[in-house]
Amino acid sequence: MPTNFAQKLYLLCYTVKKEKFQLDNIQGRGQLLRAGAMTELARNGLLDATGGKVRRLSGNPPEDPFAASVWYDLPEDKPKGWLKFLHNKAHTAETPVRDQLLASGDVAIERQKKVAVVSTNRVTVVHPDLVHALQDRVRAIVLDGAPADDLTDELAMAVLAVELELTSVWSKEDRRTHKSALKAQAARFDAFVPGLRKALRDSYLASRAVGGGWSACTATTATRNPRETLQPQPVTRSDR
Repeated sequence: MPTNFAQKLYLLCYTVKKEKFQLDNIQGRGQLLRAGAMTELARNGLLDATGGKVRRLSGNPPEDPFAASVWYDLPEDKPKGWLKFLHNKAHTAETPVRDQLLASGDVAIERQKKVAVVSTNRVTVVHPDLVHALQDRVRAIVLDGAPADDLTDELAMAVLAVELELTSVWSKEDRRTHKSALKAQAARFDAFVPGLRKALRDSYLASRAVGGGWSACTATTATRNPRETLQPQPVTRSDR
């Protein structure tokens, strides 16, 4: 199991019982991966989220190339809203994180022929038992009700999974049954990284509203902040 947060989030989307990445669980995965990188940047003191906006802080860039690319995207001087930094490059996030997991042996790629000569890639998880254990730990942070003094991976994943409605972690019934506990954990997350969670939700809803999938969006969409503009993104068939 990888220690990189974005890689964990990628695997979190896997449905172990069905042995696949379901389409509804990867629709916002590009945004999710960028949110994961931003969460790590915040924990490492490389960004400032004061007032619910974000700016890059000075320091050495992260060793992880994906996290470094997200860090360089952030504004260096004047703080700005989170949304476009999550959304506008979401379609570029999948491949570098997947390739890291491929190199570490956590996923494999199977070439499949669908119709005639059209082929697609199917990503499979090599250690589903470890993914299942990760999902159990994420759920436990909410179900056990333990207070969190730090922004742990499990707390962040539990909260971000709700915003993308990941059924690999929380079913619709789970989200309803544990609404109060999930709300309390969301408040803890917001105290660490104010504004990021709501921006992720906005980006996900924007993609879903226009039928975007595989971490892509096809149209400019209104958001909570009318001054925020989401760039149209190419629809691409992502590996599952």
